[in-house]
Amino acid sequence: MLFFVLAAAAAAPAQRVVAIGDLLTAQVNGAPVQLRVDPAGTAMPLIDDAAAMRAGLKPSMIGIGYAVGPQKVLGRTALVPVDLGAGPAKHRVGFTAHRYAAAAEGSIGPAGLPEPMVRFRLRAPLPNERTVTLPMGDQGGFAARWGERFAIVTVGGSPMRIRFDPYHRRTLATAGAAVRLAAANAGTMSGATGKTEIAFGIDRPVREMALATPLQIGPFAISRLGVRTSDFGSIADVPGDPEDPDEVMVTARHKHDPNSDRINIGSDLLDHCSSILFDTAHKQIALTCA
Repeated sequence: MLFFVLAAAAAAPAQRVVAIGDLLTAQVNGAPVQLRVDPAGTAMPLIDDAAAMRAGLKPSMIGIGYAVGPQKVLGRTALVPVDLGAGPAKHRVGFTAHRYAAAAEGSIGPAGLPEPMVRFRLRAPLPNERTVTLPMGDQGGFAARWGERFAIVTVGGSPMRIRFDPYHRRTLATAGAAVRLAAANAGTMSGATGKTEIAFGIDRPVREMALATPLQIGPFAISRLGVRTSDFGSIADVPGDPEDPDEVMVTARHKHDPNSDRINIGSDLLDHCSSILFDTAHKQIALTCA
């Protein structure tokens, strides 16, 4: 007698598609909370105190803190049931007095969703697009579970973190990243200092850097970008025009930590892309751009 065993076809990986600007109604401890799924957000949902009070969250012993330049945003956390569309599961939820983004009660990054693949739709696809894949990293240690996900590229022989932030217009580098770009890509500073909102409604000083050798990040060849001049380092040794006399330069007292070096790709570049795919299962980020 012959027995035939039919192997079931492997199910396609679950994928969630998120259109930029859409809000997700999550159930946090049984209460509805509007979350913005943000490519630059943390895996831990971060909501405001008003939503946390409505959901009856009781602070645990684990607190959180965010540094936006010299300003600190402190918050609390609670471990509660959260339903993000696939049924309730225990999640650690952070909450702060000020919203991370004014447009929504809370924010969550792609790694916080139950699907292993999250695709952000930025605009309609174009026929001449191509897809470029970059390795994905996390913050390591305890923060690896609840922190951000970012791409990793090499600048001056060392890895640098790249975040994708379509909700902010300007592409920005931290001061430490700018120092490395100045050395590796012949970067020079120019122009007056302006202010740009970073997060939690906090503005930080920004100047422009020109790169003689464009920086290649996936599909982007970056020749100009903004620099957060006094955040996570100092640009005092970067060549260029004299600094704005009203700008306060902060030089870190501790040894430079390259993990703080970061470039945020804003909508000024992401407008050329139709989608960003975060694939946590394979630890990669795919950009589809013209």
